[in-house]
Amino acid sequence: MATGSATWDYRDAHHEEFGRTYFRRFDDGLVSSIGLGTYLGEPTDEVDDRYEASIRTALERGCNVLDTAINYRCQRSERVIGRVLEEADVDRDAVLVATKGGFVPFDGERPENPGQYVKSEYVDTGLVDREDLVAGSHCIAPDYIDDQLDRSLENLGVDTIDLYYVHNPETQLRERSREEVYDQLEETFVRLEERVADGDIAHYGVATWEAFRVPEDHPSYLSLPAVVERARAAAREADTDASGTHFRAIQLPFNVVMADAFTVEAHETPDGRKSALWFAADAGLDVFTSASIAQGDLAQEIPTDVAAQLEGETTAQRSINFARSAPGVTSSLVGMSRVEHVEENVAAGTFDPLGADAFDAVFE
Repeated sequence: MATGSATWDYRDAHHEEFGRTYFRRFDDGLVSSIGLGTYLGEPTDEVDDRYEASIRTALERGCNVLDTAINYRCQRSERVIGRVLEEADVDRDAVLVATKGGFVPFDGERPENPGQYVKSEYVDTGLVDREDLVAGSHCIAPDYIDDQLDRSLENLGVDTIDLYYVHNPETQLRERSREEVYDQLEETFVRLEERVADGDIAHYGVATWEAFRVPEDHPSYLSLPAVVERARAAAREADTDASGTHFRAIQLPFNVVMADAFTVEAHETPDGRKSALWFAADAGLDVFTSASIAQGDLAQEIPTDVAAQLEGETTAQRSINFARSAPGVTSSLVGMSRVEHVEENVAAGTFDPLGADAFDAVFE
C-alpha cells in the first residue's frame, strides 16, 4: 500500500528534476501529477512487453501513479503492473496503484463469442444476476464488485489497492433511472467501505467518461454531489468505526478540446452551480484526469492560442501541462505503452503548469 513515508522518500529522490507542483498531495503522501495509463493496446504478449518496459521506465523517471482496470486488455494490464511491482527496484509502498471494476472482463484474450462467454462465466455461475447486467457487459452490484476486487488483488499481486474505482456507472443509465443507479452505488459503496476496513483497499471513488461533465438533461448525467452524499450514507451504514467516508477521488476526461469538466456547471450546491472540477476541489476530492492527450490526438496539434501559453518542448508536453493545470487536479493520466513516450510525457513535468489566473485566461 502506498504510504506517506515511502511516497515522500520517492519525492525526495526525484523532485529536483521537475518543475513547480509536480508532486501533489494524496492522503498523507505525495504522488506525481503525471500518471501512466494502461488502457490502449491489443491483448498480446508483444504489447505486454512494451508496457512492462514503459512502467519500469516511468517508475525510474519519477512517475509513481499507475492506473488500470480489470477489463483493460483482457486483464493483461493489471497483470503487467503486478509483475513490474514485484520485480522493480522501486518500493511498492512508494507507488499509487489504481484500478476499476464494472465492465465484465475477458481473460487473456477476446473470446470468439463474447456474449456466450459472459453468460457462461458470469451469469450461469451466479457471479452476475441477469437483472444487474446492462448492455451485456456492465455490472456494479456489490457481490459482483466484490468478486472483481478479489481478482484485481490477485492480478496486481498486492495486499492492498490504493484506489479502487466503480467504473463508468453512467452505463447503468441505459436501462435504469438515476435514482436506481444512485441506490446501487450506495449499496456498492457500503461493500467498499467494508473492504477498506478489511485492508483490501485504501480508498475508493468513481471513474466516469460522461457522467460528471455533461449537462443535467443529458442521458448520461449523474450528480456528483448526490454521489458524494450516497458515499457518506454508505459510510454510516457500514458502521466500521471509521471517521467519515473513504470515497476519495473521481476520474474523468479533461484536455484542451474536452474541457467540459471545467466549463459545464452541472452540479447544484448550496453556493450555486459548479463544474465537476470546482465541486471536487471545494469538496476535497482528488481528481485524476483521463484522456489528457485524447488518446494521442493532442500529441500532434492543439489550438495555437492555447499552445502559446503553455510550457513544453513538444505538443504532447504542452497538452499534458494544460490538463494538470486545472483546479483540483491531482494527476493527469496518459496512456504510455512505449518507453519513448514515457520519456517525453514524464518530461512534461520538468516545466511548470499554468498558474490559476493564466489557466482561467485560456477560457476568456
